[in-house]
Amino acid sequence: MTDTSSFVGRRVELSAAKKALSKARLLTLTGPGGVGKTRLALRVAECVRGSYPDGVEIIELATLETGDLLTAAVAEALRLRSPGPDPMDVLVDHLSGKRMLLVLDNCEHLQDFCAGFVDRLLRAAPRLRIMTTSRQTLGVYGEQVLTVPSLSVPDSDRTLREIARHDSVRLFVERTSRILPGFSLRPDNAACVARLARRLEGIPLAIELAAARLRTVPLEQLARELDERFDVLAAGTNAALPRHRTLRATMDWSFRLCSAEEQRLWARLSMFPGGVDLDTAEVVCSGEGIDCLDVLDLLSGLVDKSVLISERREAELRYRMLECLRAYGWEQLTPADRRLLRHRYVHHYRDLVERHRPDRLVPDQVERYRLLRRELPNVRVAVESCLSEPPLAPMGLGTAAAMWAYWLFAGSLNEGRYWLDRGLERVPEENRVRATALWVDSMLALRQGDVAAALPRLEESGAIARRIADSRVLPYVIRTSGVAAFSTGDTRLGFELLQESLALHRAVGDMEGVLFSLYFGAAYGSVEDPGRAAEFGEELLALAEAHHALISRAYAQLSLGLALWNLGECDRAETLVTAATKFAGEIGDYWCLTQCLEVLAWAAGGREDHMRAAALLGAANVLWQTTGAAPERLCYHAASHRHCARQARRALGRSAFAAAFRTGARLGPDRTVAYATGGSARTAERV
Repeated sequence: MTDTSSFVGRRVELSAAKKALSKARLLTLTGPGGVGKTRLALRVAECVRGSYPDGVEIIELATLETGDLLTAAVAEALRLRSPGPDPMDVLVDHLSGKRMLLVLDNCEHLQDFCAGFVDRLLRAAPRLRIMTTSRQTLGVYGEQVLTVPSLSVPDSDRTLREIARHDSVRLFVERTSRILPGFSLRPDNAACVARLARRLEGIPLAIELAAARLRTVPLEQLARELDERFDVLAAGTNAALPRHRTLRATMDWSFRLCSAEEQRLWARLSMFPGGVDLDTAEVVCSGEGIDCLDVLDLLSGLVDKSVLISERREAELRYRMLECLRAYGWEQLTPADRRLLRHRYVHHYRDLVERHRPDRLVPDQVERYRLLRRELPNVRVAVESCLSEPPLAPMGLGTAAAMWAYWLFAGSLNEGRYWLDRGLERVPEENRVRATALWVDSMLALRQGDVAAALPRLEESGAIARRIADSRVLPYVIRTSGVAAFSTGDTRLGFELLQESLALHRAVGDMEGVLFSLYFGAAYGSVEDPGRAAEFGEELLALAEAHHALISRAYAQLSLGLALWNLGECDRAETLVTAATKFAGEIGDYWCLTQCLEVLAWAAGGREDHMRAAALLGAANVLWQTTGAAPERLCYHAASHRHCARQARRALGRSAFAAAFRTGARLGPDRTVAYATGGSARTAERV
């Protein structure tokens, strides 16, 4: 999470927060919406980063709309994969010995979930510190609370120098100078700026919304507009407006200053917790009073008014709203508006997921994966909306199932199973949608080692596929049954089933099915029949290179390397796996990277470079824990792993082996890749 705007003031609050974190293990920054809790938390995290040798992690919860996924979302943000259905176990194990700061931003809508989550983590990880932002306290034992006040405002009779010292004035001047280059606080405008700061109660978001108005009106007119608006609201009472009403009044005022089309777009964009790009805004938000050709200009207008924030992410311009502005926009939609918008939204994201499936044999696999990662908060809303309306439940289940390759690549196994299990409860009909979701759910369960849950799902999927004579689903069921057989120790049956699925995929012309059956056949088959497995790996590599499918190529290099290793062709195996290591590190695919490091450790041991083998085993061990797996539980890794570790320990002695192992474990993912692909461990440690 990043905040590209400058930080103004808050010296007292910064000092208080740093002092509180030095004494308490849980600090909650509270205050009303728009007061600047998130910005303060980010600055505090930046200032104290050096005090936490295991790092500072900032996790945005505003895009998470269900507490059921809180633990899984935090685990994913920490790049952890759970070996079982409860990701809390791997989270606790990962954090238990670490001295780090975890920042959970925007907890208020998940308060009860966050309270239980934080309490359990603090009990299990004695060196962990947690900072949260919320409109209310969590109520957890030992919680230190820092109420974030509005920025200081000047009195009306102060001098220019005294007015300039107040943070609310400094913020207004800084934001205005971005809009009007050269703007500064001067004797002829100081009183007006001070009046504005007092009128807006020093609330940062209100000040930014007001400053944006200076694009079109002079300062004095802005002050008059605000006076008129707030005087109407305060009529009939002798009391000043409470701060939350001041912000609400400012948002009302900003909304009324928008054109009718901008108002509609503001309201419709509130549907998107993960922000939106231009194409999606045009598809989902146009019509009914918004011309598609006007959407870009309307987006620009809302950015100019500080309603939207524009951010460039991975060569794409996206637009997002602060949470309180999004909540305000949602309130402006009528029930009929919401129904129409939801209909467009869920159909758009169903189509987007289907069009950008990373399991397809296409050149843009990486871009598809990254797009789904960016759009995940919005996809969640689409699936939830579908599952909440019985007629749309099959669409929601189909969308969750179509994400299967994403769930695997991202390691989001628990989230994938969460949506699939909910959808399967709501879609009892025996059809292709249910049969597909069942084998996908089974595959995710098998990756977690949850064979007991996987087998019944798999059996039902096969029964439905055979009953409805679906020749495209059945090969996937058989393929997953092959993986299940390997998981239960029947390697011969497993390899036979994988080969059967491959033949069936070929028969119906399903190239994506062929692709993954070749991968599983090469990887799992490398211990049962390495010669045949190598043939599968060669075919997979040729396919991936012919279609410029980069993710598939990396997995082809890995699986072929495994088969070649078992055939004794160690040099070529190492060359292939080294190439896969570089790519997996670049895109952050830790499942592929972990396995690559394991194979490279074997190769180093095979050359009798046991010090390097031990370091690579140490680096791989950290990632095995991160991915929620272990080499001993994968049939095509177990024997070589044990042999490599035993040989290195015998050659080096226990003390030297342990030291090299620890050196590798300390590298971290980026330095590990540099070391594994040619550097020295000591050099990598200094990078």
